[in-house]
Amino acid sequence: MSLIWVCGVDEAGRGPLVGSVVAGAVVLDPNNPIAGLKDSKKLTAARREFLYEQIMEKAKAWGLGEASPAEIDDINILQATMLAMRRAVEDLTGRLGSWPDKALIDGNRCPELPIPSEAIIKGDSKEQAISAASIIAKVTRDRQMQELHNRYPQYGFAQHMGYPTEAHFAALKEFGICDQHRRSFSPVRKVLEGIVS
Repeated sequence: MSLIWVCGVDEAGRGPLVGSVVAGAVVLDPNNPIAGLKDSKKLTAARREFLYEQIMEKAKAWGLGEASPAEIDDINILQATMLAMRRAVEDLTGRLGSWPDKALIDGNRCPELPIPSEAIIKGDSKEQAISAASIIAKVTRDRQMQELHNRYPQYGFAQHMGYPTEAHFAALKEFGICDQHRRSFSPVRKVLEGIVS
């Protein structure tokens, strides 16, 4: 009997005002376990980086997908998240050589996929494959924000990762928006419309 490949899927970056939403998909290898997998938000940045390398090396297959700020503005953040997740599973499928048998999705809804899928609330703390997906999505997005910080240091992206913090609001007020800001998000739209208190 052939092994059943189950992939975990999770995203990073739904809440920020800037940058892409990034999704990860991972099929773990039962013969090559990875110790210490858990929800990426409960890990230090250094631990996430370490586990990211472990996942790249030991997982049966992994995939990444994203939806750009323009796509988020065009179809809304929920649909863009589903799109990023689908792209992550498609990327994984290319590396695995076939579609996985099932997808476990963190959250309460599933992207459209040609395989059975199950949404699991708080899945990143219940299923190791989802934990692994959350780690590669978060590390990938954090690296993108570091690159964006290098391009636009005035916004402090390396500190707040694009989330709506006081420092980010202050920078928006002073410098306006950059080309990676999500124009459909209320605080960014207010800057565009000149409604900044």
